[in-house]
Amino acid sequence: MSVLQAAAREAVEAGNLAHLVTINRDGSPQVSVVWVGLDGGEIVSGHLDDRVKLRNARRDPRVVLSMQTGVVNDFGLAEYLVVRGTARVTEGGAAEVLQRLAHVYLGPAVTFPPGEDHPPGFVLRITPTTVSGVGPWQQ
Repeated sequence: MSVLQAAAREAVEAGNLAHLVTINRDGSPQVSVVWVGLDGGEIVSGHLDDRVKLRNARRDPRVVLSMQTGVVNDFGLAEYLVVRGTARVTEGGAAEVLQRLAHVYLGPAVTFPPGEDHPPGFVLRITPTTVSGVGPWQQ
């Protein structure tokens, strides 16, 4: 069973840009802004090219994802979600994931990525282990 309760799932699927932190070979953090969505209990992002974040996740699967939700709570604090988890990279399916996420991030009529004959790319899949931040998902 996923640690993502309903409010956290809604935040992930709402089109909020996510900050993905992976660990570089030298132990330093690497951060990228990514589109995210859900596939069952996993958080997913699509990548046409093999980037540093993917190589880092293959080598050390510990990742952190954070996002602001655009909601200000009754105390005047901006809500944000932090998800720690374990990542795995699968080959293929990137264009399909990106197209699905483009409908959320860019609009229902958008075709993304543009053009045809896209490389198979990669899908980053994060299995959440803990959820924190400021919001109704706080544990």
